[in-house]
Amino acid sequence: MRGPALLLALRALCALSALRGTARAVNNSGRWWGIINVASSTNLLTDSGSVQLVLEPGLQLLSRKQRRLIRQNPGILHSVSAGLQSAVRECQWQFRNRRWNCPTSQGPNIFGKIVNRGCRETAFIFAITSAGVTHSVARSCSEGSIESCTCDYRRRGPGGPDWHWGGCSDNIDFGRLFGREFVDSSEKGRDLRFLMNLHNNEAGRMTVFSEMRQECKCHGMSGSCTVRTCWMRLPTFRAVGDVLKDRFDGASRVIYGNKGSNRASRVELHHLEPENPAHKPPSPHDLVYFEKSPNFCTYSGKMGTAGTAGRACNSSSPGLDGCELLCCGRGFRTRTQRVTERCNCTFHWCCHVSCLNCTNTQVLHECL
Repeated sequence: MRGPALLLALRALCALSALRGTARAVNNSGRWWGIINVASSTNLLTDSGSVQLVLEPGLQLLSRKQRRLIRQNPGILHSVSAGLQSAVRECQWQFRNRRWNCPTSQGPNIFGKIVNRGCRETAFIFAITSAGVTHSVARSCSEGSIESCTCDYRRRGPGGPDWHWGGCSDNIDFGRLFGREFVDSSEKGRDLRFLMNLHNNEAGRMTVFSEMRQECKCHGMSGSCTVRTCWMRLPTFRAVGDVLKDRFDGASRVIYGNKGSNRASRVELHHLEPENPAHKPPSPHDLVYFEKSPNFCTYSGKMGTAGTAGRACNSSSPGLDGCELLCCGRGFRTRTQRVTERCNCTFHWCCHVSCLNCTNTQVLHECL
């Protein structure tokens, strides 16, 4: 009996030590997100001995490795910034009806204190921002916006009996490789938070890759589809967000695992295990977290939660956007407002559009 009890005690001690290390560590994860507020991000300067890359103040948030990657890939900073902006918009769309609606700020820590936690929301932020960079960079390669990459031309020749590879495939491999080097370089340490963030970063990239689709164009006499030319196309970022939102709802709660073998490699030695031993280990596509989410009902400066007071709600909905759930049982106020909009527009040849102004009364419900 002493043997199994001692083993369980040692395992609990290791998990506690990992959590304490997580709490003590200075969390620089996601510092690079601050570049979303950089006004110009074209970085067209070359990396030569006679030309020194002058960084804007916002780019000082990048690590040395990230700045080197920017210098080595002229034009890519604009793509990274655009990908991050897409990620923020998608995050706010996916959670528009939730208590936590992905709020952001203008400071360098755009997502606030939630990134210092290990909850589901943190997992989604890391996954969607990582996916945003991969998606944007892969698309920019095929558009010719980055000097160091082009379309993915590796698929060439016959693909089937009535089609062949051609066209310009989005360069998902370059996007994933750059995303891994750039995004993951901000993670330091070997604690539970480190493993969680790396896992969710990779899950975001894997989602973009797995949602790639084949597109084709027909060729033939009189519009017939005798032969088709096909290429690989990125999914819409909304499709990526939808998949990651589903994985957010089914995220796996994990603990810090340690195989405890001197023969195990450094990567194998530290890993994530499901908190419930009856659950299967998370796959590379799954999102993972290690602590329960706050309820997000009330403002908390310590937790970094804004609360739901003043949020618009749907009084007739039993769902998460309904006033009962969104307002956390505090009730809601109802007010009316008059809104003037353009209506009954008519197009006149050529080329003028005339509209009337219509005033409507809207009923709004807001959480107390």
